[in-house]
Amino acid sequence: MNASDTKITVFYDGACPRCVKDRCNYEKMAADKPGEVLWFDITDRDAEVEQLGIDPQKALAELHIMTADGQVLSELDAYIVLMRRVIWLKPLAWLIGLPVIRPLLARGYHYSVNRRLKQSGRWPK
Repeated sequence: MNASDTKITVFYDGACPRCVKDRCNYEKMAADKPGEVLWFDITDRDAEVEQLGIDPQKALAELHIMTADGQVLSELDAYIVLMRRVIWLKPLAWLIGLPVIRPLLARGYHYSVNRRLKQSGRWPK
């Protein structure tokens, strides 16, 4: 499998300082794999996001990725795929996927994102 077969596109909120910081941190950790992850800032790009089959409001509230074959994954599924690409994040990706851990993390994740969106005045209407 060549690198172009493994590329993923990550849809992230470029208006979110935490999201931008997370992207930068990820890029540093994955520096040995340039070009495998394409970053798509969803800010003010609702029409483009919709054309790709992603609800813009859900994209704002949950991380989304698109695999090379066009499959869209969201929330913790997206994080797991992204984290599996970095050797030292693989154990964390495994942990996140555990049936006991996953629902708790999902709840905390949604609480955190919803709070951030409300505080910034970008809560979906």
